[in-house]
Amino acid sequence: MLRPFLIATALSVVVLVSGSAAASAASCSAPKYPGSGYFTSRKVTKVSCSTGKKVTLAHYKCRVKHGKTGRCSSKVLGYSCSEKRRSIETEIDATVTCKNGSKKVVYSYQQDT
Repeated sequence: MLRPFLIATALSVVVLVSGSAAASAASCSAPKYPGSGYFTSRKVTKVSCSTGKKVTLAHYKCRVKHGKTGRCSSKVLGYSCSEKRRSIETEIDATVTCKNGSKKVVYSYQQDT
């Protein structure tokens, strides 16, 4: 009689642990790109899609303050961001990772130069 109870308890723990891990990360729709280009993806961890959108747009504004192909070297909304670019003469393709402790926003974009 004890064995079915232990199996049910173990399964419940597995479901709870996997459910909480899934709830902490999400893919979100990409916001409209303010300039000449587009956001191609956005993923958030331990923050809402709404917060992810705010961080994404704040980083964009910080970047373009330094020119069309500029980079952002300051924190945005408390997040430190790093950017990996793959550029050709006519466009920038990049992935940006913004972190604030365990909170993370990762997005990619394509921008015409």
